[in-house]
Amino acid sequence: MREEEVEVAIKVVVVGNGAVGKSSMIQRYCKGIFTRDYKKTIGVDFLERQIEVAGEDVRLMLWDTAGQEEFDAITKAYYRGAQACVLVFSTVDRESFESLELWKKKVEDEVGEIIMVIVQNKIDLIDDALVQTSEAEELAKKLRLRFYPASVKDNLNVEEVFRYLAGKYLERLNTDIDADVSTQKIGFMHNGPLNHASEKHARQTITLQANRRKTAGKKPFSTANLCPPATIIPPIPSLVAWCG
Repeated sequence: MREEEVEVAIKVVVVGNGAVGKSSMIQRYCKGIFTRDYKKTIGVDFLERQIEVAGEDVRLMLWDTAGQEEFDAITKAYYRGAQACVLVFSTVDRESFESLELWKKKVEDEVGEIIMVIVQNKIDLIDDALVQTSEAEELAKKLRLRFYPASVKDNLNVEEVFRYLAGKYLERLNTDIDADVSTQKIGFMHNGPLNHASEKHARQTITLQANRRKTAGKKPFSTANLCPPATIIPPIPSLVAWCG
């Protein structure tokens, strides 16, 4: 664990075809509201929420990206710097399900392998389903991703999706720090006996490096550190299957 008390900032991109409920999911999670009115996202929108996970202060910065192909040039630029991703499809939209692997590839082409989940939204419309939950579970197993059936309308599993991403990111961050500390401890042993002071120095050194790399601490958040120099175009006005 990190010894310094800091706030961890995690950039999460939410991707998928248009009209699958990406904007509604972020609005529900960050503002606690739901609307049936569909307004196409033009470019990229942004909301954030601060939570506590395993005793850590975590700021989730959620990027809502347009699902239409004509906005690819804009949205792909905003994938950069992401540490987690939500792949969303709709229960009543077969094409959105069949596009998931393409969305996964688009994100990974920009940022490499990051923490991801698959979300089947609009599970409340299961009677009209064009995609069966069992199909989504099989795809999640194939891609080795966690799968959540969700309903933004009923607020089912929305909280759980983002809390899982935050928890997995913290696990990965702490694992990376411990691995780096072990490497430095070996270095100390080569240069002389390893004692408590040298081990503590190794951990503090790696801790501070990791904090600077992963978070801005308590400083005011700035999108300038997370995005390429571009203008964000504003939008126009628990069942869980573990797969790897």
